[in-house]
Amino acid sequence: MAASTNKSAPSKPKTKAPTKTANQATTATKAPAKAKAKKPSTTKAQLLSSKLAYQGKVFSVYTDEVIEPNGHRNTRDVIRHNGSVVILAVDESTATGSPTDPILILERQYRHAAGQYLVELPAGRVEPGEATLAAARREMIEETGYRAKKWTLLTKYFASPGFLGEWMQIYLARDIRIGAAQPEPDEQIEIIRLPLSKALALIAANQIHDGKTIIGISLYDAARRAGRL
Repeated sequence: MAASTNKSAPSKPKTKAPTKTANQATTATKAPAKAKAKKPSTTKAQLLSSKLAYQGKVFSVYTDEVIEPNGHRNTRDVIRHNGSVVILAVDESTATGSPTDPILILERQYRHAAGQYLVELPAGRVEPGEATLAAARREMIEETGYRAKKWTLLTKYFASPGFLGEWMQIYLARDIRIGAAQPEPDEQIEIIRLPLSKALALIAANQIHDGKTIIGISLYDAARRAGRL
């Protein structure tokens, strides 16, 4: 009988798991640090020079050399304007409309720069040294003939701050009464009495294109819905 042989299978070499370095271990256990949010700069641009490029009846244009708050030196053409007032006159009386859907006093006039007729709120430039509320009262009488007993400032904003220095203040005029308009010779204005619901519908339908009118009516509607008026 042949002798049996016990052959064992060759053993596989043992492999060691790769060890992590100290840096790798730290990276694996620590969450990445969050970048700190930068606070907005409050530094204004440094004006190096300002040259009058154009002087008009309503505005002037300056070419300014400035160092921006980020340190860059730039040339800026800026339209300087004395500021404007906008009047949102509202007729809330039950004799002419519904208190829940008040009548707004709007205008329709041709705007050469836009090349079309626009539906707008009455507005006009503030004269040098004139108070804004006094300017709003004056402009409403001149353009519409209406007077108001109650005045509320809705907002102040910049029309196009990239190159235009003009700001606009929108006033809400309530408890109004009609009178004779006194328009300027170059103003051909059609007065429109429009319910708030209809004005909002025109804005939603993209049929009112004037920015100050969209802002004023939208703010007024939001304030009414929130019970602030």
